[in-house]
Amino acid sequence: MAETVWSTDTGEAVYRSRDPVRNLRLRVHLQRITSSNFLHYQPAVQPGKDLIDLATFRPHPTPSGHRPDEDEEEEVVIGWQEKLFSQFEVDLYQNEAACQSPLDYQYRQEILKLENSGGRKNRRIFTYTDSDRYTNLEEHCQKMTTAASEVPSFLVERMANVRRRRQDRRGMLGYKTSEHVLCTLKVDSNGVITVKPDFTGLKGPYRIETEGEKQELWKYTIDNVSSIAQPVEEERERRVFKDLYVRHKEYLSSLVGTDFEMTVPGALRLFVNGEVVSAQGYEYDNLYIHFFVELPTINWSSPAVQQLSGVTQTCATKSLGMDKVAYFSYPFTFEAFFLHEDESADALLEWPVLYCEVLSLDFWQRYRVEGYGAVVLPATPGSHTLTVSTWRPVELSPVAELRRFFVGGSLELEDFSYVRIPGTFKGERLSRFGLHTETTGSVTFRLHCLQQSRLPFRAFLESSSLRKRMRSVLDRLEGFSQQSSIHNVLEAFRRARRRMQEARESLPQDLVSPSGTLVS
Repeated sequence: MAETVWSTDTGEAVYRSRDPVRNLRLRVHLQRITSSNFLHYQPAVQPGKDLIDLATFRPHPTPSGHRPDEDEEEEVVIGWQEKLFSQFEVDLYQNEAACQSPLDYQYRQEILKLENSGGRKNRRIFTYTDSDRYTNLEEHCQKMTTAASEVPSFLVERMANVRRRRQDRRGMLGYKTSEHVLCTLKVDSNGVITVKPDFTGLKGPYRIETEGEKQELWKYTIDNVSSIAQPVEEERERRVFKDLYVRHKEYLSSLVGTDFEMTVPGALRLFVNGEVVSAQGYEYDNLYIHFFVELPTINWSSPAVQQLSGVTQTCATKSLGMDKVAYFSYPFTFEAFFLHEDESADALLEWPVLYCEVLSLDFWQRYRVEGYGAVVLPATPGSHTLTVSTWRPVELSPVAELRRFFVGGSLELEDFSYVRIPGTFKGERLSRFGLHTETTGSVTFRLHCLQQSRLPFRAFLESSSLRKRMRSVLDRLEGFSQQSSIHNVLEAFRRARRRMQEARESLPQDLVSPSGTLVS
């Protein structure tokens, strides 16, 4: 007899199926290898020798009608959430006092029907479904005190009904004292089926060694015996899914729209998805940030409903090395339009500026200005992380600092734009002599910038004024590096074509004319 090749890989396997899980069928085959099989061996009787036939020790049939050797092998086919009762559950639910939930009473009725119809078909293999209680049911039959009228407490009732996990179905071997998990099956709402261990297939059977005085060796296999769908059903299902996907695609298209929104020729559309990441290096705790975006007054605009300012939540700081850092993770977004209407090539291009004001708020609702800062938005599209260094105005008198510490409040800027160049400034040189400031901390912003524009290439090649205008815009907008490269390629092609035409005109006509002949 060849030696049995066992499968040692008991890990879980994951499958995906679009069929309803109710169509799943598993076949579990269980067989005992030792030790009772050795009692069934019958050697040939030799004449003339007084030998005792081993068949004498063969067990007699039981009152139920089946012989014990039938217990050596068992095979069942189990469906999803199909309940197979164990002998322990049969004995337990026959006692009506052990039933506590509607499910228990339902199991009791099913067990009584099975007893009336000849008993359960399975002997060793049974299952736990999703609705079963995974706790030890013997707890309901045990008492903790000697009182005759003992009533379980609320905690005991709750702990006895705790489930270990959901969406499980377990196959067991033996009675309550010797249960062994044969297979665990999980199914989620996405059609993912997890089987542990995997289906046997071409691998060898799995093995189980029981413990105790009577050590036995069992082998079992797990096979998928689900019905295969007919070609007609597969085609019908394929059509249903195809129609479903088409409808879903139409629904998404209705949400997005069919027309791609384009900008007007010569205009730039700027999208910024930003985040106030953190602030660090400030004197007081419980920080919050007031920020806003200032658009240049020339050629820039934004939608009327667009919010260009915001205030973060109050955030407590945490120690990070030698600094105290407050993490805000506050998102914001805005969009703006740039339309170059100035034909003068000497007009300087301005870019939006992000201003921020850092404040602190303590337990007594005293707020203090911790710093002001500003940064010009990046002119190139993509992701950018900017660190804005801040400062705050101070007074040289110690009284001001005492007032700031005990009462709160400090010097503030009436106009945030004074952090850079005030909008009302019309001179050539800006002097801040006499303003005393103190360097404070820094604020970190993370910006994701998108730029959208459309260049009228045909008009660009035909109109010299428009060409000069678009070239001026492209040279000054660093964000148009790709479009500027296209413009340079077109210009180089135009120059090469002009040189080729000039060279063609300089050649003799008999070489250029297709009807010319070569004379030797």
